[in-house]
Amino acid sequence: MPLKRPRLACRTFGIYNGQMPDYSSRPSSASQIPMDALSEVLQDFHLSGVNYGRCELRHPWSIAFPQQKLLRFHFVGQGPCWIYTEAEGWQELRDGDLALLPQGIAHRLASAPDVVGDSLEGCQVTKVGSNVCEVVREGTGATSTLFCGSMALGVCALNPLITLMPPIIKGCDVAGNDPVVRPLLAAMTAEAAQPQMGSATILSRMADLLTARLIRCWVNCTGASTTGWLAAIRDPHIGRALAAMHRDPGHNWTVERLASLAGQSRSIFAERFSAVLGEGAAHYLARLRMQLARELLGQNGLSVAEVATRLGYDSEASFARAFKRITNVSPGVVRRTIPGRTDMNFGF
Repeated sequence: MPLKRPRLACRTFGIYNGQMPDYSSRPSSASQIPMDALSEVLQDFHLSGVNYGRCELRHPWSIAFPQQKLLRFHFVGQGPCWIYTEAEGWQELRDGDLALLPQGIAHRLASAPDVVGDSLEGCQVTKVGSNVCEVVREGTGATSTLFCGSMALGVCALNPLITLMPPIIKGCDVAGNDPVVRPLLAAMTAEAAQPQMGSATILSRMADLLTARLIRCWVNCTGASTTGWLAAIRDPHIGRALAAMHRDPGHNWTVERLASLAGQSRSIFAERFSAVLGEGAAHYLARLRMQLARELLGQNGLSVAEVATRLGYDSEASFARAFKRITNVSPGVVRRTIPGRTDMNFGF
């Protein structure tokens, strides 16, 4: 039996850029799916729709960053700087360090752990571009130079991978596993220390590349596991089928077709997929599609009927039944309660 067939084609491993995804149709073929499924996940990784801030803060200062559904990072061109998270407590960030917070957990930056309060009101914020601003706090203490950013992940973009990552990753901890990371950190340090015309743009481009490489470093350094999403995407057979579903979730996938992509028989593929991911391919694909539907329901005030049409369902009723079966709530309820697209605000 074919899996449920919304007529949708999109690249769900792309990064959200503040626009509606492109749902134009395109053919699906085994030749489009690379043998290295992890490359399929990472090859389109770019951080469009990002807000950056170059900060010069005089000690003593302390700024809280609330929990947001944004991937955040903080790069220290010159300290002092400390970061606090509930999971790790206070950690010192030295000159040239970068802290990546994949899930955007609540945290605090400060010039010292004993600085209390919030220094944001004393900062002067100047916009220097469409997505870059400068943040200055005057004073007589030591100057901390930081480059901070936040980026929203796209529809289903890297979500399974991001949820597996630790709450905080420090670039210095993985620099030895990628020969490009340390020179990138050094280049960002030099650019932040002596800002010139265009420095904010150059820093943002380097931050894009550095963040992508840090994620890849973590993936490559994570111990091999036998079950779960990371094990599945690394599997030479299951990974190809998984990448195909994410690449084109609206295609009329059947178990037979996915097994063919995986280079396995239907029975072996179905058994292996369930063993690694803990659910069958049909259920996984249905959940993936409903994640996409939930995102669409929260964007631009789309009606349930419009979302059903965009996802290729023959009727609003058939879409609503599928949505409620997977999520246990009606699409109408989600549309009325979801806050919509997350405002990208790096914290200042």
